[in-house]
Amino acid sequence: MTVSNTSHVCLIVTGGIAAYKAPDLVRRLREAGCEVKVVMTRAAQAFVRPLTFQAVSGQPVHTDLLDPAAEAAMGHIELARWADVVVVAPASADFLARLTAGFAEDLASALCLATTAPVLVAPAMNHRMWMHPATQHNLSTLVSRGVHCVGPDAGAQACGETGPGRLVEPDQILSAVRALRPGAETPGALAGVHVLMTAGPTYEPIDPVRVLTNRSSGKMGYAVARAACAAGARVTLVSGPTALAAPENLRVVSVVTAAEMYAAVMAEVANAEIFIATAAVADYTLEAPADHKVKKHTETLTLTLRPTQDILAAVAARPMPPFTVGFAAETQHLLEYARAKLTGKGLDMVAANLVGQPGTGFDAEENELQVVWLGGEQALARAPKAGLAHALITLIAERYRARG
Repeated sequence: MTVSNTSHVCLIVTGGIAAYKAPDLVRRLREAGCEVKVVMTRAAQAFVRPLTFQAVSGQPVHTDLLDPAAEAAMGHIELARWADVVVVAPASADFLARLTAGFAEDLASALCLATTAPVLVAPAMNHRMWMHPATQHNLSTLVSRGVHCVGPDAGAQACGETGPGRLVEPDQILSAVRALRPGAETPGALAGVHVLMTAGPTYEPIDPVRVLTNRSSGKMGYAVARAACAAGARVTLVSGPTALAAPENLRVVSVVTAAEMYAAVMAEVANAEIFIATAAVADYTLEAPADHKVKKHTETLTLTLRPTQDILAAVAARPMPPFTVGFAAETQHLLEYARAKLTGKGLDMVAANLVGQPGTGFDAEENELQVVWLGGEQALARAPKAGLAHALITLIAERYRARG
């Protein structure tokens, strides 16, 4: 797969056992037509010697922030100007944290601050380190700033445990670099695509004090919105009430009730190419909410409910609908209900998950999804929601492009 005969890739190798895979990545990049310069952190040099990278890259390896051989002894500025793409592979938990904080005490971190080129990180670490809320927060912050991310994969790890945190294969990193190269037609899997999304719960008023709602935190939807932005999409997020900070680099439309969410979606959908409905919209609302607080004066209280408008079905039923992705939160018969929703509402894809399970679903840091479409399905293994969102967006982009 040719990248470009003139692409300059600066590869930063950080400390971790996955560093042994980086020489092969250099080889693949060079075969694809890239010129590669390697920067190694001190920890990385404990796993692989600089001489190895010098041999496979055909270039001197850079390890020091203040380099007498560099322009004005500032190697980070010289490399920052030279690079078309900066790739961090493997990206350790420590490096992601330092990059998030904006540290610049070594060549690798200073280079990332000084460059105007796209930065692509390929995380690799123990699965518990990857799933830690601090790491997930750091990655979400970096993605919101425009840093691109590929991986990690899930599977057996060097520590003998199994889970998400493995460095993705060199071909996947190469594909991501190809999308970011200068002059690329598609700098991301969803470059230039308008993605309309819903996220969070809705509140249906009983009176001015009380509401009918659900346990949705909005975490999965916000993670998917950030992942879509990272893939190059222009994202409009219609959000119900959440305690989450509004994601950067996208437009947020705040709503409260199901009716308000319906109206906001209908006002935006004509310009959307993809619609992703992650919101947990109330199925029913009160027929007549009370104008004043309902006092407790009887043993029972009867509420008369009526169905809310079905946002997902309304979008899918448009004469020229966007590529429409629904979510299904189920407590049983997951695939059966997901496929029924797919065909019953005429959707392009449904991402389904079991709720009520320990550690996943509503208000949890992790989730797992069973994604179905006409003629296919794919399981996305349990992982932190940020990483799972990237995997889902990759799959959505593939199916969207395949539909033509």
